[in-house]
Amino acid sequence: METITNRTFEEIEIGESCIRKHTVCEKDLILFAAVSGDHNPVHLDAEYAATTPFKGQIAHGMFTGALISAALAMDLPGPGTVYLGQNLSFRKPVMIGDALTVELKVASKHESKPIVSLECTVTNQNGKVVATGEATVMAPTEKMTVNAPDVPEVTIASTETA
Repeated sequence: METITNRTFEEIEIGESCIRKHTVCEKDLILFAAVSGDHNPVHLDAEYAATTPFKGQIAHGMFTGALISAALAMDLPGPGTVYLGQNLSFRKPVMIGDALTVELKVASKHESKPIVSLECTVTNQNGKVVATGEATVMAPTEKMTVNAPDVPEVTIASTETA
């Protein structure tokens, strides 16, 4: 079980940053489609996606957004964070096999409320920016270290019939 520790509003400093990495696989696209209901063939059908300007399957834009959410929840500020808002611009497609780096950097802190704004940048393995934006969160006010619950392994059954 992974242990995670937060950064409280008082501890967080402007300019502080964190990095989280994830390599995109086809299973990510399938599971995100199942959860979100977005079954656009550009994400799920390799044959169709090959005919698009992308020449292959691309990840859902909000999958990239979800990676930002994970960095906020797990790293900065961490457990106890409440995600209040996000502006996000998608700059380049995210392909299966892309090794993404999510970087969060504290841009500002509210003077009297535990509200923090963080610049968000997601780059691929070639250093190309695939998404940028700014997240607003309510940072935790109490220090905590918790065990992140284990998530069960999910298997994908084929939907094709014989």
